[in-house]
Amino acid sequence: MSDWRSLAAERLGGIETIRDFPMSRLTTFQIGGPIDLLVQPQHTGELQRVLQFCAAEGVPWMVLGLGSNLLVRDKGIRGIGIKLAGEFLEWRMDGPTARAGAGLALGDLSRETACLGWSGLEFACGIPGTVGGAVFMNAGAYDGEIGQVLTAVEACYPDGGYVRLNASDLELGYRFSRFQREKAVITRADFGLRPAAKADAEARITELTCQRQSKQPLEMPSAGSVFRRPAGYYVGPLIEQAGLKGFRIGGAQVSPKHAGFIVNAGGATAADVLALIEHIRREIRERSGVELVPEVRVIGEE
Repeated sequence: MSDWRSLAAERLGGIETIRDFPMSRLTTFQIGGPIDLLVQPQHTGELQRVLQFCAAEGVPWMVLGLGSNLLVRDKGIRGIGIKLAGEFLEWRMDGPTARAGAGLALGDLSRETACLGWSGLEFACGIPGTVGGAVFMNAGAYDGEIGQVLTAVEACYPDGGYVRLNASDLELGYRFSRFQREKAVITRADFGLRPAAKADAEARITELTCQRQSKQPLEMPSAGSVFRRPAGYYVGPLIEQAGLKGFRIGGAQVSPKHAGFIVNAGGATAADVLALIEHIRREIRERSGVELVPEVRVIGEE
């Protein structure tokens, strides 16, 4: 595989590629070593070419969105990172259905549908990821989640096959979809919305945005909520009661604003964040008997 990047340049001609792209520029943590090759397909045909190349040459690959739920290790990622571009950033209304490309920012879709007088995605206005990433995780906030409005998805598989699946086929659960155990690229998603007064939908988004700004450390680089909520508990208070609010290892810090967040307080490495995560888990386990499960995806070469 030593020459696969040169081979990729030949086989993937016409598709934008960048060698050794720093993942710190693609994650909201602003942390992470380089990925061997970043590829940005503009349409389904280009995406299929990329997947078929990876399958033929045995090159590992992964999809990169906005990097909002991601911690990339300091040595970076081996293989190809697929960042959807072009038509995958577009969306349109088809009757009451919003049909969106998987690379589109979910928050943009939420605000733009509300602006047109469609309700259903207001809860997602502050979720800092893509449409595809939100489907992958069945993302949610403020008592809403993607599965409540998702009606169908389209996806491309490693053999180049292209499928359309109903939401009922996705095994949606708490922060879970079948795509977490299947190797596929979500390319589009359909959401069933309902008509609403534009002023009401926009007011709800303003309300949720203000709540988020007042409670979350949006001014600092982070990956959002670090741990899944354990049954019967709230993560932030558990960590705060353990005296860990503001606790720091290297450049990684438990947010002084919301203890459920770890922030990059300056120059943090992935090793700093991982050490802090394990310290928090150990302290909470010993003090409260609660086992915290990380929600942030950790990837890259160890």
